[in-house]
Amino acid sequence: MGPTARAIVITGDGQIFSAGADLKELATLGLDRAPQVIARGQALFSSLEALRPPVIAAINGLAVGGGLELALACDLRVAGESAKLGAPEVNYGLMPAYGGSQRLLRLVGPAKAKELIFTGSMIPATEAARIGLVNRTVPSGQELRAARDLAHTIAQRAPRAVAGAKRALVGGADLDLAAGLQLEAEQFEREVLRSEDLGEGLQAFLERRPPKFRGL
Repeated sequence: MGPTARAIVITGDGQIFSAGADLKELATLGLDRAPQVIARGQALFSSLEALRPPVIAAINGLAVGGGLELALACDLRVAGESAKLGAPEVNYGLMPAYGGSQRLLRLVGPAKAKELIFTGSMIPATEAARIGLVNRTVPSGQELRAARDLAHTIAQRAPRAVAGAKRALVGGADLDLAAGLQLEAEQFEREVLRSEDLGEGLQAFLERRPPKFRGL
């Protein structure tokens, strides 16, 4: 990813977005190593979530276990209609441990998060969209194109304003309203008021033309 990237799309190779961890490998993993593996997984997905530009998951096929946790660490999710999503860890004596329990809780609410995690059931993309787990569904095979179109739309917006809004949204999820408002104000001052794109956006509006944002 270059320093000027304005949006990122993640998708799977072939017919699967991500099937998560290799259970055969997990079966040979010593108990003393498990906490280190969990820490690395959580750090990886937290780093993905913290990237400056928005990250979009183009979900083709299965997104289960760690694959679902990967999708949850993205900002937006576009799924093909034939995709299936789930947290099947309890079926194997496990539980989500790469941030899945916390991000799913914040995304779909406690009732649905508990149902999905406690039962280990898979749900189709249409149901995932209904509960807010994915932003939209598209015909199978069109998820990457739809995600790229969404990324293109985001890339046309003011990059610093988008980055500030992302920080306010992601960081504010764990704050009370007063602290969230303070974070919003800080990001507005840092990323909007100090940006040359603010002047370009306002001038373009007055001149009734599309703005040419440079991310400065």
